[in-house]
Amino acid sequence: MDDLKPFALFAEVVRAGSLSAAARHLGISTSAVSQQLRALEQRHSVTLLHRSTRKLTLTEAGRNLATHCQALTAVAAQARQQLALARDAPQGELRISAPMGFARCVAPALAPLLADHAALTLHLEVDDRMIDLIDARIDLAIRAGDLADSSWSAKPLCRIDWLLCAAPAYLARAGTPASPSELPGHHWLTPPRGGRALPLQMSGPGGAQAAIEIEPRITSNSQLSLQQLCVSGLGLAFVVATDAQDDVQARRLVHVLPDWRVPPLPLWAVTPQRDRKPAKVRHAIAALQAYLLQLPGASV
Repeated sequence: MDDLKPFALFAEVVRAGSLSAAARHLGISTSAVSQQLRALEQRHSVTLLHRSTRKLTLTEAGRNLATHCQALTAVAAQARQQLALARDAPQGELRISAPMGFARCVAPALAPLLADHAALTLHLEVDDRMIDLIDARIDLAIRAGDLADSSWSAKPLCRIDWLLCAAPAYLARAGTPASPSELPGHHWLTPPRGGRALPLQMSGPGGAQAAIEIEPRITSNSQLSLQQLCVSGLGLAFVVATDAQDDVQARRLVHVLPDWRVPPLPLWAVTPQRDRKPAKVRHAIAALQAYLLQLPGASV
């Protein structure tokens, strides 16, 4: 690749019209320009320029070479421009992975970005499993909860409140809990725990604390499925606040013990790159965070 540098230098000499002008633009001495030109001519046993004190005159070989060298520098400029575009403007295919519960946020969050940048396309993988970002060629994954240590980069998007919910029919049948101490006696819908009880640390009015354990009756690795099972009246469940709003407002779910809370759910933007993220990824992260933070139950 070093062989290309003398050709770029020759193109600059032709463009500038003199060795000294080319030297000033390239930031080197005039003698260095002259030496590199002479080395180019000697290497290829051809004369490219007739030098005089007043001007440079291209030989026929020089004129022919100048056309190709100028094309070479133009292509190099286009390559630099493409790198700048990749750094500054979203373009190309953006591959996002999201769990089922949060996948519905992707479309409204990224719709303005996609509308403003016609060169940007989107592929969305919806999967509650922790898929490998490299194997699946994922640019950006939305991950919830505590993250395992990895070589990937994780940026916090927001924290989302959990709502303890139950269907009106379940509460009519089993009774509405009046305090955390009553919760272990209810049917529970939770993520899989491997047969273990689920510990809960709850904070209440005036700084009150309650530590309890619950035994799940029904488990699922899908938060959306747990919410649907809860709406069906099968028990109590902690539902992500951003997902539960519609069901709570429609009275399909009731917010139980609203004065008591569990720690919020952290939401992350995970990428394979730690540094120099492409523009499409940086803009997508910013758009997702802006959208999520305006949802009820979300906070920094």
